[in-house]
Amino acid sequence: QVQLVESGGGLVQPGGSLRLSCAASGFSLDNHAIGWFRRAPGKEREGVSCISSSDGSTYYADSVTGRFTISRDNAKNTVYLQMNNLKPEDTAVYYCASMRYYFCSNYGSQVRYHYWGQGTQVTVVS
Repeated sequence: QVQLVESGGGLVQPGGSLRLSCAASGFSLDNHAIGWFRRAPGKEREGVSCISSSDGSTYYADSVTGRFTISRDNAKNTVYLQMNNLKPEDTAVYYCASMRYYFCSNYGSQVRYHYWGQGTQVTVVS
C-alpha cells in the first residue's frame, strides 16, 4: 500500500523551530521529486518547497526562503522540512507529496503529484 505520512507538527512560539518528516511506504522516494505544501485557514493550498531526486536541487517559496530547509534521506525513504524562525503566518496544515517526475519543475502545480500525505498541523502563536 502506497502511503506518505507526515509527522513533526505542533504548537510553537514565533521564532521557534520544528522539523517535519515525510515517510514513504509502499514505494521508493528515490525516483521522485518531493514537495511540501501548506494550507492556511481560509486560503488555498500552496507550494512551499521541493527537492529533486536527480541531483537534490532544492526550491523554496519566497515566503520561506532563508528560514526553511528541505532535505531527503533516501536510505530512510524520508524527506524532511526544517522550519526555523517560524512566524504566525506559517500556521497551516503541511502536506508532503510525491511528484511524478525527477525534477521540481513547476513544483507548485498540484496536478504534477500522484501521492499525498494526510497533513500535519503547524500552529505558531505567542
